[in-house]
Amino acid sequence: MTLWTDTRHGAVAVLTFTNPPRNLMPMAGMTELREHLDRIATDDSVTVVVLIGGIDGYFVAHADTADLAKLGHGEPVDGDPADWSRALALMAEMPQPVVAAVDGQAWGGGCEISLGATMRVASTAAHFAQPEVAVGIIPGAGGTQRLSRLVGTGRAARMVLTGEPIDADDALRIGLVEAVLPDDGFLDHVLTWVAPMIRHPRGAVVAAKRAVLEGSEKPLAEGLALETQMFIELQMTEEAVRLEGEVSAAYQRGEDWSLD
Repeated sequence: MTLWTDTRHGAVAVLTFTNPPRNLMPMAGMTELREHLDRIATDDSVTVVVLIGGIDGYFVAHADTADLAKLGHGEPVDGDPADWSRALALMAEMPQPVVAAVDGQAWGGGCEISLGATMRVASTAAHFAQPEVAVGIIPGAGGTQRLSRLVGTGRAARMVLTGEPIDADDALRIGLVEAVLPDDGFLDHVLTWVAPMIRHPRGAVVAAKRAVLEGSEKPLAEGLALETQMFIELQMTEEAVRLEGEVSAAYQRGEDWSLD
């Protein structure tokens, strides 16, 4: 069974999850996602990864409760349950930034998959929730940890303790997503949104992701040391020297520096 498709839009790899009718995520789907991410992580032609749902109205509705029930009874399931944590950890560890493009429902495991991404963008139709308490459990793939680090303890506690969904505008207000984009032609809007990342040197984008994510988990002094180390490494590359020379020459001609 193939639940994820990989399509390329220049330097952007778009991984689309399709599991009709409601885009529930089985364990096998997370194993497949982990396999895609493992492969893309070593692909130097990819600068940014986008995760998106292939069923109208859904990003990932939530984890497949049939699989969860089987695990609760000690029964085997397709795929490796450990790939939930492996795939989400890989999103942080792989060189490329990962953008979760949420168009529709992202509840439970679907919300947690988005939390594992480097950034999240939502369509106007998106809604997020951690409703696990309603079925007698708690989030088990980062919903109590990544969410609180992203939006703050109080806001995360409300989502986790009530299970109530929030819409795209509220998600933007609390910092759960970085942007709300039009629902019509959503993927095109997402590709436009990530375009400023892929026009820059890939090595700098990779280093910037690492500095922000890895550095944020360290004490400030260690984070600054990591930043300095990567700055020096990049500064010594021929590409950086050439580009900085072009900027300097533009200033000397009285021209403004443009990112275009």
